[in-house]
Amino acid sequence: MGKLINIDNGGTLTDFCALDGDKIYHTKALTTPFDLSKCFFDGIKKLARDIYGDEKYVDELLQTTDYIRYSTTQGTNALVERKGPRLGLLIERGADLSKLKTPGAETSLFEDLVADRIGEIDLSLEGSEAEMDIVSAVNRIATAGASRIILSINKVDFKDIETRICRIIGRKFPSHLLGVVPVMAAGELADDPVYGRRTWSAIMNAFLHPSMERFLYSADHRLKSHKTRNPLLIFRNDGGSARVAKTMALKSYSSGPRAGMEGVRALAEHYGFKKVLSYDVGGTSTDIGMVTDGVLVSDIYGHVEGVEVSFPMADIVSAGVGGSSIIATDGHNITVGPQSVGAAPGPACFGLGGKMATITDVFLLFGVLDSTTYFGGELNLDVDRAKEAVLSNIAEPLGLSLHQALEKMFNAWVEKIAIGLKRCGDIDDETTLFGFGGAGALAATRIADATGAKRVVIPGLGAVFSAVGIGFSPLSQVYRFTLDEHSNEALGNLLLRMRQRAARDMFAEGVDIDECIIETSLLRIRRDDEQQFSIDVEGSIPCDLESEDRVVLVYEARKNIGNLQFAEVGKETSQEVKVSSVRQVTTDENNLINVPVIRLEDQQPGAMTDGPVIIEEAFFTGFVDEGWRLTVSGNRDLILKKHFEG
Repeated sequence: MGKLINIDNGGTLTDFCALDGDKIYHTKALTTPFDLSKCFFDGIKKLARDIYGDEKYVDELLQTTDYIRYSTTQGTNALVERKGPRLGLLIERGADLSKLKTPGAETSLFEDLVADRIGEIDLSLEGSEAEMDIVSAVNRIATAGASRIILSINKVDFKDIETRICRIIGRKFPSHLLGVVPVMAAGELADDPVYGRRTWSAIMNAFLHPSMERFLYSADHRLKSHKTRNPLLIFRNDGGSARVAKTMALKSYSSGPRAGMEGVRALAEHYGFKKVLSYDVGGTSTDIGMVTDGVLVSDIYGHVEGVEVSFPMADIVSAGVGGSSIIATDGHNITVGPQSVGAAPGPACFGLGGKMATITDVFLLFGVLDSTTYFGGELNLDVDRAKEAVLSNIAEPLGLSLHQALEKMFNAWVEKIAIGLKRCGDIDDETTLFGFGGAGALAATRIADATGAKRVVIPGLGAVFSAVGIGFSPLSQVYRFTLDEHSNEALGNLLLRMRQRAARDMFAEGVDIDECIIETSLLRIRRDDEQQFSIDVEGSIPCDLESEDRVVLVYEARKNIGNLQFAEVGKETSQEVKVSSVRQVTTDENNLINVPVIRLEDQQPGAMTDGPVIIEEAFFTGFVDEGWRLTVSGNRDLILKKHFEG
């Protein structure tokens, strides 16, 4: 089998992980939001250097790679920043728009994405009168500035009505003419009888589509120029991957956090942990999720920007705190985030023009970070710039000494993450924290102390763990369709149609349907009580259905394409860690202590030590506090346990 490359594009950094047989390579590149293809290929070049010894072997790397799987924050950022096309909405005359603008997130988002670009169609008209009415409505929306139009009808037979209207629009506004505004039917995107959910899914997909399409096709075409074996695969927020042409833009939203949770689920199963609460600390935010008994906690109907959509999504909470979050003061208190300095200009210590203080500056001034080894030695941190940022933004406005300011900044940063963790799930003696991301290990034991957790796992590949998680993604397609009637015959017919559609879609991925694993389940909605249960491929309708129940068939076809294999647990031999150096760390106003520094790559499975200790890997640094014991597992992960003498 050839190589596998997984890429997770974040707001600050883009992570890369390559599997070549039993060898694993990983690296990072600074995200270039002005041109995402630049950081994409910057990382590919670094992988070529690590694998072959020189960046010039990019062609050889790509031509010996079976699959490249990619996740991006492009969609998430577009919605957060409201950067996208101006949308129009086509509805039936007299439709109740309050179903789309409930107080809160929906009202604000609707005003930003659609505003007054709304056209109404009189469904009572027929023939030429109906056609004139439809043309007039489309023209009104286009004249108002819409560059994309969503058609959504709030009727029981919405799919048939929308299909008829789209045919008329297609005749009156043929796609080969310049300036024609594309029209998308909500019912074609989501087979969901709930009007608000279905319409919002179509609105947000239309908003994300253009920018996602431009970049992803551009990257795919550039890869093809290197003669790659297969098209670029896009990792989705449902845990699967597919080529660009078979991926819905909306399913790229929050795909990076989902990738990290796939890694958490796999590693938790490997170690036998039943209850895991994870936090992924990136540059801008911390994503928090939960795995219980091997199951990723998910919502049957996910939320995007606080608005419910028609597709399932992992229940991941994002807190506005990360390694590049701005730490400031309101004149009385310390504030952390949600604003971030990103990778450019970055923290003050990066020396790229940043003037604001971050937790990265704090740990540099504490002495935990080494200015010469940070980010694999590619960034030389500037202590003086970090000090100036803390003094001017925090210490002087609050009348504090430098060390007092550092302590308050550190405590505020830890507390914000701890609050997010405690809100996400109950933490007891059975709870294991998983900390990953570039800053996940930085204050792991202090975060655990703030939550009451007694065990923390820092994956050895934690700095690129979302990229690792993408590697557990199968090549797949997932379909959800509502049964028109509650009968075994209707279910059988739908199963047959789904298999035929899956066969076509998987064939486009280069996979025969007979090579695929097929999983089917039924989702029953009864008076807002949602239940999901598995059925076999032949299938039969449950006998306890009520007439008002709605039944949805969930059909998945997937093929596994290779993933990381974990080392066997329990084979480690206890031994002392290998100390590479000693670093002076500030503990109070006038006191420095010597703290041993250990490099993860120097350690053997079973290596053990007690805090305080600094653990370094090429792309992360962690500080283990006194009272905690560190053990390196056979999989080269860090297992941190609260340690009591006696």
